[in-house]
Amino acid sequence: MKRRFFAVTVLLTMLAALSAQINPPATNAPEDPAHRELRILRTNVVDAINKGDVESVLPHLHTNVVITWQNNEVCRGHQGVREFFHRMGKHAFRAYKIPPTPDELTIPHGGDTGVVFGNSVGQYTLFGREFEFQNRWTAVVVKENGRWQLAGYHVSLNALNNPLLNAAKKSLFMVGGIGTAIGLILGILIGKSIQGRRPATPARVP
Repeated sequence: MKRRFFAVTVLLTMLAALSAQINPPATNAPEDPAHRELRILRTNVVDAINKGDVESVLPHLHTNVVITWQNNEVCRGHQGVREFFHRMGKHAFRAYKIPPTPDELTIPHGGDTGVVFGNSVGQYTLFGREFEFQNRWTAVVVKENGRWQLAGYHVSLNALNNPLLNAAKKSLFMVGGIGTAIGLILGILIGKSIQGRRPATPARVP
């Protein structure tokens, strides 16, 4: 019995050793240095945006950058971004409550291109009111002349559930409620007016 137990133990040990050689345990591989460079890029862009300094943002954007905003407007190139900022972003965007935060590390493509996606929460002033938009975004980054730059950016919000839509619904309900109340009041007043104009019924002679 002891010999059989010993033999089984030796066999299991050999199988474990063989399995370890075929499937070696995973090791923590060093992180690609590109991710550190991309974090610096993100920090510089976010800091410049929060300061409202579009000229400090532009050096981090590719000269042919394409950006699609929440209102479906598309900007191309540095001048397009500059014009959009002075026309809309300068007055509407206030700051990031939650800066663009990636869901995972940038997905590399060929060593000089990457795709990254995530979320953000921006604070805006629109139509004289304060709003917070929960955004989803996708960015394309490229490396040229040893520098990472933002080449593409698409940001969107939930088309079915967002502060602007909810405010519009609330206003619609209020207008509808006010209209119904006014209609009822007018109906009562008109009814009383008609009753007041009816001739009195003559008394019957017995």
